[in-house]
Amino acid sequence: MRVIVAVVGKPKDSSLAGAIAEYEARAARYWPLEFVEVREEPGRAASPEMVKKREGERLRDRIGEPARAVVCDPGGRSFDSAQFSSWMQHERESGRDFAFVIGGAHGLSDDLRDAARMRLSLAPWTLPHELARLVLAEQLYRAGTIVRGEPYHK
Repeated sequence: MRVIVAVVGKPKDSSLAGAIAEYEARAARYWPLEFVEVREEPGRAASPEMVKKREGERLRDRIGEPARAVVCDPGGRSFDSAQFSSWMQHERESGRDFAFVIGGAHGLSDDLRDAARMRLSLAPWTLPHELARLVLAEQLYRAGTIVRGEPYHK
């Protein structure tokens, strides 16, 4: 199993970038992770729908088949941390590659979201895409510690 974390843009705030890097490095000790950043589409000259479409095309180019995608979306499936760790362990045992996908400031295109294998809710509310990336990285780390029976998850 290989897991891609595909995101639009790089974190702009250095403190947030540092926290993301820290948790992504921790999570990578437990899961075979690959991190992919695609360029943000300038939004000044295009509608939000066009921005999402172009960013979605870039994401699709990097992850391959959209059916492999697990898109992060507030309307998606919710897990608690223990359930998420069980789901991740099941995915590891299945050997299937997949990609977590986090959209940009305007979210994900409808076609990418609709073609995805699963929609995953990181929270019931909308998160800024940089914060969503941090939450996902921390939960991947936490899931790894739960699977190994380590004391991080209390």
